[in-house]
Amino acid sequence: MPPHPSRPAPSAPDEDAPARRDARQKVTGSARYAAEYTPHGCAHAVPVPATVARGRVTAVHADELLRRPGVHAVLSHVNAPRLGEADDPTLALLQTDRVPHRGWYVALVVADTLEEARAAADDLRIEYTVDEHDAGPAADHPGLYAPEEANGGHPALRERGDFDAAFAASAVHVDATYTMTAQHNHPMEPHAATASWEDGALTVYDSSQGATKVRDVLARLFHVSRDRVTVTSAYVGGGFGSKGTPRPQVVLASMAALHLGRPVKLVLPRRELAAVVGHRAPTVQRVRIGADADGVIRALAHEVVTQTSTVREFVEQAAVPARTMYTSPHSRTSHRVVALDVPTPSWMRAPGEASGMYALEAAMDELAVATGVDPVELRLRNEPDAEPDSGRPFSSRGLTACLREGARRFGWEGRDPRPGVRRAGDLLTGTGVAASTYPYLLSPSSASAHAWPDGRRLVRIAATDIGTGARTVLAGIAAEALDVPVDSVRVELGSSDLPTAPLAGGSSGTSSWGWAVHKACTALAGMVRAHSGPLPPEGLTARADTVEEAGRESPYARHAFGAQFAEVEVDTVTGEVRVRRLLGVFAAGRVLSRRTARSQFIGGMTMGLGMALTESSTLDPAFGDFAERDLASYHVPVCADLPSLEAHWLDEEDPHLNPMGSKGIGEIGIVGTAAAIANAVHHAVGVRLRDLPLTPDRILGHLPD
Repeated sequence: MPPHPSRPAPSAPDEDAPARRDARQKVTGSARYAAEYTPHGCAHAVPVPATVARGRVTAVHADELLRRPGVHAVLSHVNAPRLGEADDPTLALLQTDRVPHRGWYVALVVADTLEEARAAADDLRIEYTVDEHDAGPAADHPGLYAPEEANGGHPALRERGDFDAAFAASAVHVDATYTMTAQHNHPMEPHAATASWEDGALTVYDSSQGATKVRDVLARLFHVSRDRVTVTSAYVGGGFGSKGTPRPQVVLASMAALHLGRPVKLVLPRRELAAVVGHRAPTVQRVRIGADADGVIRALAHEVVTQTSTVREFVEQAAVPARTMYTSPHSRTSHRVVALDVPTPSWMRAPGEASGMYALEAAMDELAVATGVDPVELRLRNEPDAEPDSGRPFSSRGLTACLREGARRFGWEGRDPRPGVRRAGDLLTGTGVAASTYPYLLSPSSASAHAWPDGRRLVRIAATDIGTGARTVLAGIAAEALDVPVDSVRVELGSSDLPTAPLAGGSSGTSSWGWAVHKACTALAGMVRAHSGPLPPEGLTARADTVEEAGRESPYARHAFGAQFAEVEVDTVTGEVRVRRLLGVFAAGRVLSRRTARSQFIGGMTMGLGMALTESSTLDPAFGDFAERDLASYHVPVCADLPSLEAHWLDEEDPHLNPMGSKGIGEIGIVGTAAAIANAVHHAVGVRLRDLPLTPDRILGHLPD
């Protein structure tokens, strides 16, 4: 079946869209976050990170602190509660004397007040035996190996055809290596949890992207049944992957509350997040493209080197997007990784796609220069008939339409392809383009829908709104399925006591939760229609799950696509890069809420700007940890960094997804943006810079006088 046509969406203003359901709560402060719950008698806990890069704890001098007023406990591997086996070894906290990397938590101080706990944690004396450590770098490391899988269950190596022969026989060659430093999620709300035990039951308020997942893990760790654990994640101040699964704060708070017999609150200090909640690992990516003289690709290789920790293997799947994007009869995509004595990497928004598409789209720009083909036209010439890696037809593929619509809106036609020619005083100006993609992901979910006699409707689901507008979107899905005004629908979410739901991650929340909500509401609508007379006083309830639907294997390759265009100015005196314009056009199925969709798209694009120009974490080889550990040294973009930011989308119809026809929109905005900016910098200065971020110190040596 050919891809479904896409067309520009109506240009109705966002003001016509329903207001966010949680807007008033957030601006008035009535929305309560994990650290804002303070049960009676609540104590405060502060973790103690290891100060050595690798070794063993030999002594914890807790007695010195326990004599202080207000200090009630010092937990370590000596006396901490024993945990059940963890699927994620980063949660096996205070269980052994081993120190796998600097910043690993080796103790926990609990006191009446936060100030008392902080002071005691700062003063706690810990003795170590120190072992020799290895913090890389990963490139050319003798310990590099080929894992079986990259993140997401993708095979680490895929080969089609004979890449070496086809590359050698090609008329045009691109062979370039691109590097990225580590990056960190840094949500506005630090990781926090408040835990209490009563009669063997655990109640937790946690800053998490999924209450159901946290509940299940805590039940296993603390040897209790799931119905004895309640996790609430009602409001979350950002996560971007770092709160996708349970993190140390919820385990340590629950452990301390069990040990002490009273509620305990724990907020991880921002300076410690880089070591304990995950990060995007640094990558070295070699991309080779062999093409005909007209730019049509014959051979494509994307080979990635990255790093993980000795605690848990996590391999950024950066080569995977190259298996989807362009025609490539002969292909090799591979990942190699080395385990170092460093913090464990994990998910950061659009893992794999964000980093991998930077390298691929920069290489496509290099191919455009080498062949003399316009960068937009080059991508159009390499549109595949089906997904190259799997051979499956696309359920819909709006990339061509995104490129053409973006070029029209941006004013791409008539662009002078010559680099370094647009100059005004000390400023050089350039423009660039890149494509983006993100897979359609779906997980089983459940939901319930209730009808009251007075016309009110209630939807219940354990989804977590991480700031993306889940309450708003799910209410709209329910209202449409029930054929009632959206104002009559209330959505209850954010608690593990509600019908189980997957975490908010992988841009899969709306598709997964929405399908369950749609199914439950459709069933309820049928019950209401079949009921004669007024509804009973207690109302009617319908429940549904999508285990069967989510378990079906689709015959289609399902992805969202987009195109980003950037205009930059480069100061030849300071080396500073300023993005003057950034535009994105996306094909992501049916957009369910214009207001929240635009917010998601521009948020992702802003993150892509940070990835290109400002965000960087340097691994200190002497200590095996990161040098930039706060928002003073780790620079994220602010409003002044981007004068003009536009996000548009196509009205894309795709019947092969879910009843709503929606794809994920949370992460595709970041994919492609960094490459578009980097390509614009090349167009401005005439020099190809392949190492992100493009900070002034990296640019100055390549600028003309």
